[in-house]
Amino acid sequence: MPYLVECLASVERQTLDPACVEVIAVDDGSTDGTGEYLEEFAARAAMTVTVIRQENSGGPSGPRNVGLAKAAGRYVFFLDADDRLGDEALERMVAMADKNGTDVVLGKVEGINRKGPQSMWGKSLDRTDVFSSNIKFALSAQKLFRRALLERHGMRFDESLWTGEDALFTMEAYLRADGVSVIADYPCYYLVGREDGKHVTKGGSYTLRFDSARALMNLIADMVPPGPRRDSLMVRPFKVTLLPQFGPKFLKDTDEVRQHKLELARPLMDAHWNPEVARRLRVHERLQLHLVAVRRTELLPDVIEFVQAKKQPTPVLEKRGTCVYLGYPHFRSRAAGLPDWIYLAEPREARGVQGYREEAANTFLRRALRKLRRSLPTRDVKAAAA
Repeated sequence: MPYLVECLASVERQTLDPACVEVIAVDDGSTDGTGEYLEEFAARAAMTVTVIRQENSGGPSGPRNVGLAKAAGRYVFFLDADDRLGDEALERMVAMADKNGTDVVLGKVEGINRKGPQSMWGKSLDRTDVFSSNIKFALSAQKLFRRALLERHGMRFDESLWTGEDALFTMEAYLRADGVSVIADYPCYYLVGREDGKHVTKGGSYTLRFDSARALMNLIADMVPPGPRRDSLMVRPFKVTLLPQFGPKFLKDTDEVRQHKLELARPLMDAHWNPEVARRLRVHERLQLHLVAVRRTELLPDVIEFVQAKKQPTPVLEKRGTCVYLGYPHFRSRAAGLPDWIYLAEPREARGVQGYREEAANTFLRRALRKLRRSLPTRDVKAAAA
């Protein structure tokens, strides 16, 4: 409360026939009148409403699993109590899934007083997958899922995780799905930023973020064989979950916390970080995570402060413009001793540099990667793929 009022109003405004909708509302030990308001809503709503009241579980996984166990429809959608639906959201998503036979549908998300995911809304897609699109960066639970998919694989939210449980669930659904659809031309979901800053996806200590990253990396490693497809998915936990722990937050951390973060990161870097994952990141992101991987975090503050100040690195063009290095801190510093390839811009980043020759650069990059792989330990060579 009071966000629940508008949330439920958006449910009542759905253009999908109310006879086709069942609302299962789980009051997870609220103390603000939520339970009473849900009962009032159930009494007046045109669709079937089931209200379940229980002791507080401490996280979203338990209540979602309770609701999922009660669900009987062909599809399920997880709606957070502080967010809201677009009026045509359910109708459009169900129609998209029925038309294409897909198991998961992403409806466009827009933020209200907060930023929502953006890179996957370029155009609507009748059928795609997690390898052919940017949906790996949209791992919140607010999707339409075919319930038969979830039941067939016994899928539930991991109640041992206090954050990132939705990323684990959604990634598994993407990987198991017979196709995913994307609705990019209609805002289906409004992600609401609460005035108190305590919306349900925020909060928790840094150790919980490492728990989340570890779980997602392990899932990807278990479900996807080594190679480019696995590497492309590993970008998400490294970039979204791990990298922020070694960004501006790191500058404020005590020495004890910094050391603890390094200890938590070490097994993840050792198991899953390799040049093929690294090259899929922007140069400064790659540099920050490389410093973590090689335990050189004494060099991190210079890089973080440079990026935080929005300074532009000096580009260094070589090989007749086919090769662009971005001069972030410690580039070609003898004292630092960092390899040049960390600073080598991929085409998507190099295109902004005047004088860059992309067509010729592709051949150079392939040769450079082959040379790099030959110089790496066996584990990294096996994990990397052209």
